Amino acid sequence: MNKIETTFKRLKAENKKAFIPYIMAGDPDLEKTIEHVMLLTECGADIIELGVPFSDPLADGPTIQRAAERALKAGVTLRRIIQFVKNIRQYTQIPIVLMTYYNPVFKYGELPFIKDSVAAGIDGVIIPDLPPEEGIDFIKLAQDADLSTIFLVAPTSTRERIKYITSVSSGFIYYVSMTGITGSKLDMDRTFKSHIAHVKKVADKPVAVGFGVSTPEDAKTIAQIADGVIIGSAIVKRLYEHPLSAKDFIKKLREAI
Repeated sequence: MNKIETTFKRLKAENKKAFIPYIMAGDPDLEKTIEHVMLLTECGADIIELGVPFSDPLADGPTIQRAAERALKAGVTLRRIIQFVKNIRQYTQIPIVLMTYYNPVFKYGELPFIKDSVAAGIDGVIIPDLPPEEGIDFIKLAQDADLSTIFLVAPTSTRERIKYITSVSSGFIYYVSMTGITGSKLDMDRTFKSHIAHVKKVADKPVAVGFGVSTPEDAKTIAQIADGVIIGSAIVKRLYEHPLSAKDFIKKLREAI
C-alpha cells in the first residue's frame, strides 16, 4: 500500500475527504514551487498534484496553459521535476502525483521514468492522453513498482468503460466533472451527482472530482458526494496573480472539504 492509499484509508477512518490541490511545477520557477508545496502542506493538503509543463496540452484551460508557458520559459523539464521531487523529500512526505502527457514519458522511456519517479518519491501519475487500453504495459510496470496509475472517467464514459477504467486504475479514480477544459464553470446538476454515485458504486477505490472547482462552496458540495476534491486553476491563478491572499484562500478551500 503506497502513501496515496494510506492517506485515503486514514481520511476514511477520520470521516474526512481528501483535499488535492494542483500546481504547475516550475511556475514561475522551481524555487517558488518549493514554497508553494510547503504552503499547500501547511494549509492542509492531503495529496499534491504536480503538473508537468507541456507545449501542446489537450485538457488544460487558459490558466494552466499560461502556467505551463511560464514553466517552459524557465527551462523546466520532466527530468528536472523528478529531481525536484527528490530534493523536496527532505522537507515533506506528502503524497505527490505527477500530471503529465504521454509524449514526455515516451521520450524519457517508460521504464526509466517509472524507476526514477519511484526513486524520487513520486507516488502516482496521471497521463490524460494515454488511454488505458494503450497503456497496458505501462500500467503493469508502474503497479509492479508501486507507482499508482490514476485514470480519468468523464461524464460521457459508458458504463462498460467506467468498469474497465476503474479496474486498471490504482490510488484513486479521477472523475472529470465536465466535458470541457480545466477552469470552466462547474454545473452540479442531478445528472452530475448520479454519475459520481454510479462510479463510486462500480469502483473499489476512492473517487476524486476535478475540473471547474473554483470556490469553497463548490468544494463543499463536491466533498458531500466524492472521496476527494481536486482544485487546480483557481489555486494556480491565485498563487500567481494574488500571492498575498493565496494562503487564506487555500485554507478556506480546505475548511470547506
